[in-house]
Amino acid sequence: MASEELASKLQRRLQWEEGDSGLQPAPGAAPDAEPQPQPPAWAPTARADAELSAQLNRRLDINEGAARPRRCRVFHPYSEFPEFSRRLIKDLESMFKLYDAGRDGFIDLMELKLMMEKLGAPQTHLGLKSMIKEVDEDFDGKLSFREFLLIFHKAAAGELQEDSGLMALAKLSEIDVALEGVRGAKDFFEAKVQALSCASKFEAELKAEQDERKREEEKRKVRQAAFQELKATFSA
Repeated sequence: MASEELASKLQRRLQWEEGDSGLQPAPGAAPDAEPQPQPPAWAPTARADAELSAQLNRRLDINEGAARPRRCRVFHPYSEFPEFSRRLIKDLESMFKLYDAGRDGFIDLMELKLMMEKLGAPQTHLGLKSMIKEVDEDFDGKLSFREFLLIFHKAAAGELQEDSGLMALAKLSEIDVALEGVRGAKDFFEAKVQALSCASKFEAELKAEQDERKREEEKRKVRQAAFQELKATFSA
């Protein structure tokens, strides 16, 4: 339906422009008088037509399977990657930000090149492009954080070639992803999902973090009280 509506709108727009683009005689002029040219169409109209045509073409490509719908940039990593713990996702996020030199939320080709060199597994230009292409869901030629997590998801599920650049990245990263079953432990993930629901797992990890913050706060208060006591002793 969306495609038909866009096509109908585009057709009506083209018909309207073709009807107005002809040369019309000026009002009150003799029949044989030369027609007066109409002023050119406004640029915004042309831009609107171009946008409408682009939307229609993309919709047709999506319907025919020639293009994928754009994925929303905002996502919830804990729900989309339930097999990863909160701690692992935070560690991977820190690693992603470390190599996102441009601070634009993406790792481009040059940043990936630098990452692989620092990990001790340099890749050729074609190798780097192949690495990005394997997880590049939106075809923008760079890695978003979701696509970065997808590398470790595929590695843990045994979906990467053992000698591939992405597997080298997963193995050589500073993150101990072996705890999450990087070496093809698909059964480990399935058993983990069966043993714990995502909600209870999330709540347990969140509670552990809260307890850790409480312990740190209590230690800080104890140190502060000891300092005040020592200060009072010297002031007496």
